[in-house]
Amino acid sequence: MLFSSTTFLFFFLPIVLIVYYNPFLQNRTFQNIFLLLASVFFYAWGEPVYVILMLLSIGINYLLGLFAEDFRDTPYKKMPIVLAVIFNIGILFLFKYLNFFCSNLMIVTKTSWDIPKITLPLGISFYTFQAMSYVIDVYRKKGEVQRNPLNVGLYVTFFPQLVAGPIVRYETIAGEIESRKENACDFTEGMCRFAWGLAKKVLIANNVAVLADACFEIPGSLSVGAAWLGAISYALQIYFDFSGYSDMAIGLGKMFGFHFLENFNYPYLANSIRDFWKRWHISLSTWFRDYIYIPMGGSRVSKKWRMIFNLFVVWALTGIWHGANWTFILWGVFYFVLLLFERLTKFPEKIGKLGHVYALFWILIGWVLFRADSLQEAFVYLGAMAGGNGVGIWQDNFEALPLGNMIFVAIGIVGSTPILSKLEQKNKEKTWWNILYGMMTVVIFILAVSEVINTSYNPFIYFNF
Repeated sequence: MLFSSTTFLFFFLPIVLIVYYNPFLQNRTFQNIFLLLASVFFYAWGEPVYVILMLLSIGINYLLGLFAEDFRDTPYKKMPIVLAVIFNIGILFLFKYLNFFCSNLMIVTKTSWDIPKITLPLGISFYTFQAMSYVIDVYRKKGEVQRNPLNVGLYVTFFPQLVAGPIVRYETIAGEIESRKENACDFTEGMCRFAWGLAKKVLIANNVAVLADACFEIPGSLSVGAAWLGAISYALQIYFDFSGYSDMAIGLGKMFGFHFLENFNYPYLANSIRDFWKRWHISLSTWFRDYIYIPMGGSRVSKKWRMIFNLFVVWALTGIWHGANWTFILWGVFYFVLLLFERLTKFPEKIGKLGHVYALFWILIGWVLFRADSLQEAFVYLGAMAGGNGVGIWQDNFEALPLGNMIFVAIGIVGSTPILSKLEQKNKEKTWWNILYGMMTVVIFILAVSEVINTSYNPFIYFNF
């Protein structure tokens, strides 16, 4: 079920809110069980078969959490962590990477055999990482173990962040599962956050996607200008698509008393690649940092080669996490090379404000690798950006593109800066601003809902991961 669908907006969400806040059963146990059932229904709406896999994952990780607590002071204290990694990564490999691995193995060995077609379960990368977070955080004493399996189920399945994040660490909301405090202020802020997130998705991301898709469909005949326009459009599409979803998830969480951490911080203002990854998909980059990079020794190792190896492992895994395709693997290695270059040379610091131009250039190149369906298509598109098609700057197919959507590119560029946020911070104590902001939120929500009703184009990019 999509947040940007009439089913969610007019049926699922209103019913869940009415039942959750009903005046007759204001009991935390009832509310948690109801949210768990509603979340399972939310997932089963799109994945009726794989809901069993998700419930199995919850059950196994619940038991491993108990073992992590009970074995903490024994010689076998690391065994639950080892089993959690084997089980959760095993599930990911089976459902997400097995076909890719077998296909490439057949190419290498020059053999052929039938590979069973395995459909990728919705949101498996997100809820698997959350489940592992539960076991590891219990082991590290960063959250009380849950003796009630239903509470573990609620943590993993809670519908706002279930299928496309942000990846909520157990330590972040461990105390709120039983002891959260809902209030009118949080509820109002949550509604506003949801409204603006919905607008990001359906008013900006969906419209710049039309232009991006048109360009990526004909990479071999694009002019230089059209190729760069397509790359910029996709950069805006994925930002407003994913950050819009994160805004909606954070807003929905607040409406039920949960406080998720921010997942984006104006990433296109970054002045280096390292700065970009402090601002983009923060929940994923910090997950890899805290659960893989630092435990491996991070950058505090005595030998430089080991630091390079640690960095490579993290970014290779980051690429692979996004999908079973060589384009994602190359994308991860691409960022490893850039981050290693910055770490060894301090280059962005040497060029001052030009660091922003430097970062944006490589970010756009990276999005081409990310968006392309194959390595060949990626290199063809990059060639078009460099003028390899020999059709000039704006000639030929540029006129055939849906240029009417360029207005949304302009809106997206402005919207990817903190202009509105700074106005809010400056004037949030003033009555006139609160009235104006409330009116803008209502208008933007009405426009977004109208777009939801009138269009069927609503895929979320990160649903694929």
